[in-house]
Amino acid sequence: MISLTDSQKIGMGLTGFGVFFLFFGMILFFDKALLAIGNILFVAGLAFVIGLERTFRFFFQKHKMKATSFFLGGVFVVLIGWPIVGVVLEFYGFFLLFRGFFPVVVGFIRRIPVLGSILNLPFISAVKHQQL
Repeated sequence: MISLTDSQKIGMGLTGFGVFFLFFGMILFFDKALLAIGNILFVAGLAFVIGLERTFRFFFQKHKMKATSFFLGGVFVVLIGWPIVGVVLEFYGFFLLFRGFFPVVVGFIRRIPVLGSILNLPFISAVKHQQL
């Protein structure tokens, strides 16, 4: 079992609430207040989990500047009141930022009993061989 510090536990909670508020804001027809709260909680939770310095290093690497600008630009657009455009920008930036982690997540999900059998179906497992 992985041991977490108190600040990492707080960060996990903030990130979880951020994802919840983002999801709930989209369910409620892109409610800009819920999306703004979700964005702030998600970014703050990420900073608590991996640390402030590592968060800045992650977001501001030279090869990730395009992804960072889309993600943080989407957060800004949501905060100024255009939730649909902001969420689209955020999703694109999120995909660009975290696309290196997706194979790890899929590999982890393949070990979960029910989800793993679904991901191993022939028409779904063929997708993993395509390059992003």
